[in-house]
Amino acid sequence: MTIMSGQLDAALTQQVENLSQLVLLLEKELHLISSRDAETLFTLLEDKTALLSSIQALDNDIEPLYKKNKETDTLSDSSAALMEKAASLLDACKYRTEINQKAVEQGQLRLTHLRNLMLEVRAKESLTYDKKGKPNAGRLGSGIRA
Repeated sequence: MTIMSGQLDAALTQQVENLSQLVLLLEKELHLISSRDAETLFTLLEDKTALLSSIQALDNDIEPLYKKNKETDTLSDSSAALMEKAASLLDACKYRTEINQKAVEQGQLRLTHLRNLMLEVRAKESLTYDKKGKPNAGRLGSGIRA
């Protein structure tokens, strides 16, 4: 194993660990979205942002190492296995992100529906009648002059 191959393996091992942590964070994020624990969710999002930054930085370090190993045809079997593992973890992260996105969208739809129901109730409570005896919502006191 060459020095560059060893560096690549070390970087890929760290990336696999980072992606595994991201999978766990995404699972925890879904739980927090479901339980509507906003304060803990914001803390988790800060952790997730930091982890994504380290993943990006490590990707930038891995790319030249990978290219050099590929060009010199010294890409080891362990490096290839780690790349496959990282790719499968990345797919798992993408899948969990989609699920979390749908959970957030569903939560927003529920909140919009609840808001509309509350507005309907408020409109019914403020229902008045016009001069002709027809129902008139929301315009209290219009047409009255002092």
